[in-house]
Amino acid sequence: MTQQDQAEGQGRRASLERETAETRVRVELDVDGSGSASAETGVGFLDHMLEAFARHGRFDLDLRAEGDLEVDAHHTMEDAALALGQAFDRALGERAGIVRMGDATVPLDEALVQVVVDLSGRPYAAVDLEFTGERIGEAPTELVPHVLGSFAVGARATLHVRQLAGANDHHVAEAAMKALGRALDAATRVDERLAGQVPSTKGTLTA
Repeated sequence: MTQQDQAEGQGRRASLERETAETRVRVELDVDGSGSASAETGVGFLDHMLEAFARHGRFDLDLRAEGDLEVDAHHTMEDAALALGQAFDRALGERAGIVRMGDATVPLDEALVQVVVDLSGRPYAAVDLEFTGERIGEAPTELVPHVLGSFAVGARATLHVRQLAGANDHHVAEAAMKALGRALDAATRVDERLAGQVPSTKGTLTA
């Protein structure tokens, strides 16, 4: 497999293209946006999740993906999440002055999901979600935790996701993405008390 990653970051914005033999993904991201969101991946429920994530995180997001959907949705969903995470990594730069950690617990009817994120520079994901069916629309439910984990890898973030309640698969997955957006909104905020310093005793969150 060959891969090309190209990104340009300015301030807390990033423009990124990720291309492999299986997919091509383009991401435009503004961390300090208003929640304007548009996603077109060929997987309708993934589009819905990405737009819910951005709107509740108040990020401006434009994501376009073309993938080998004739095989299945795996590569498209994985690479879209990786590229989105990489865009956050680029946009945040050295991560100086940010709060760094954030958490959110979000309900959607009977579902309740908690997400805790640490923009630590260390990719790790612990995802505890339970689904009763095999698919939500065109999206395999087994790929929802994989999307979250792939995002953590791309963003170089520590991510914990816990389902506290829920019986409807759509509600559980959507609550998780909304909670991720809100937790990231909290973690990426600038803390003026830090005076531009990196919030780590190591002095870096990128090495």
